[in-house]
Amino acid sequence: MKSSQRILSLLSVTIVTLLFYNGIHKSDTDPETLTHKTYKIKALKLPNGLNLAGERVPLEINDVKERMERELLVNTYWQSNGILLIKRANKYFPILEPLLKKHNLPDDFKFLALAESGFTDETSSVGAAGMWHFMRTTGKEYGLEINKNVDERYNIEKATKVAAEYLKKSKARLGSWTLAAAAYNAGNYGVSKRLEAQGVNNYYDALLPDETERYVFRILALKEIISNPKKYGFVFDQEDLYTVEATRTIKVDSAISNLTLFAKKYGMNYKELKIHNPWLRENNLNNKSRKLYKIKVPVN
Repeated sequence: MKSSQRILSLLSVTIVTLLFYNGIHKSDTDPETLTHKTYKIKALKLPNGLNLAGERVPLEINDVKERMERELLVNTYWQSNGILLIKRANKYFPILEPLLKKHNLPDDFKFLALAESGFTDETSSVGAAGMWHFMRTTGKEYGLEINKNVDERYNIEKATKVAAEYLKKSKARLGSWTLAAAAYNAGNYGVSKRLEAQGVNNYYDALLPDETERYVFRILALKEIISNPKKYGFVFDQEDLYTVEATRTIKVDSAISNLTLFAKKYGMNYKELKIHNPWLRENNLNNKSRKLYKIKVPVN
């Protein structure tokens, strides 16, 4: 009896051991279970003719090439963020493009707005807000209404006009769109002071703060990836992309005591009203000065 049990036990151990080693052997050789067979992390080739607003990127400079590669790699292989930016770009670029054209700003600056905010309504750690990430002082300086009740940094049309004014002034002062983009991050004074101290007049020749060193290259990387998504491994159908719901404009030149009731009057709820009009910051519109506001409501 004991001898039979011992034999059965030995057979069981032998069978389990064989199955275990066969499993390991299979997993080591089966292409479907090997990460290096199914997932490739490839070095990227920099495309020829990279430019920002028609201004050439001098990739023949080793430092420039490495910095460009860094941002292209980071934004290509941060896949979840990349696909979200592609989806949101499809939603907001059609709004931005005619506004940029209207205000005589190169089309490439839509990628600056994307780099700044990711097209979300989140406020940065330093208090920059809206699609163009204006600081409160800068927004007010350029005529935006910013208070607890109304914050026009979240108004795409008005904020884009201000961004265009700022960038065109920077270009006139610094001499190029590329430096204007850098100044959007570091300020006109900060950039011009460093250019003067270093005796240079070109973004790619200047030593700037770390964030500004990467800033223009991130814009360029987003431009390249979103313009050629499949080239960088982003695969999607048109129906996967986000779109803006059609709206019409209601002009208001008086106070609104309750925006929830106002929203219901136009067939939507408070949340939908705020999605279309994020510049409305409270559940009422004070409007003591009887200013003319334009409120968007869904067509349907």
